[in-house]
Amino acid sequence: MTTDELRQGPTEAERRLVLLHGWGADADDLLDLGKQLAGAEIELVALRAPEPHPLGVGRQWYDLQEPEWPGLPKARDALRQRLLALSDSLPLERTVVLGFSQGAAMALDVASGLPVAGLIASSGYPHPGWAPQTPLSRVLLTHGEQDPVVPVAASAEVLRLLRQGGGQAELLRFAGGHTIDPTLFPALRDFLADRWKDPPGSP
Repeated sequence: MTTDELRQGPTEAERRLVLLHGWGADADDLLDLGKQLAGAEIELVALRAPEPHPLGVGRQWYDLQEPEWPGLPKARDALRQRLLALSDSLPLERTVVLGFSQGAAMALDVASGLPVAGLIASSGYPHPGWAPQTPLSRVLLTHGEQDPVVPVAASAEVLRLLRQGGGQAELLRFAGGHTIDPTLFPALRDFLADRWKDPPGSP
């Protein structure tokens, strides 16, 4: 284990959940959620964003405060390499990626173009000019109707773009703010179980 990631669960697991935290959080932010959703037989890998947050606490994938986000291309390339490196120990086809807020935007940008088993993007948004790339895995979006940080319209636009690109996607809205509401946990568990239901090697 390195400082760039946190791992929990069996090292020889046949399924993996990769967690991408939001702006100003750190790698441990989504671990408890991952444990509640995935179960003991799943390996959890929480990636730490590469840059320190400008306020001195937490991390960021790129600086949201800079106009036009000049750090985004570098962040995109770095995350792609990290996800590909994980495939050395377990195929991406057995991996689901879950991102929150800025982590959701990164997940959509990078993981939607990789052969992952599925993608969960919570309270996310599309990067400027983003369009989903093949192979298109199934995507589950969640967003609070009263989110004061990222408007729910951002996930609605992601849904439109995914479906326009031929992807299978669903948006779960809930009465709440910038969070992953516990009322969604059953639906998230069902999504994960569905994406992991086929045994290794199945077509």
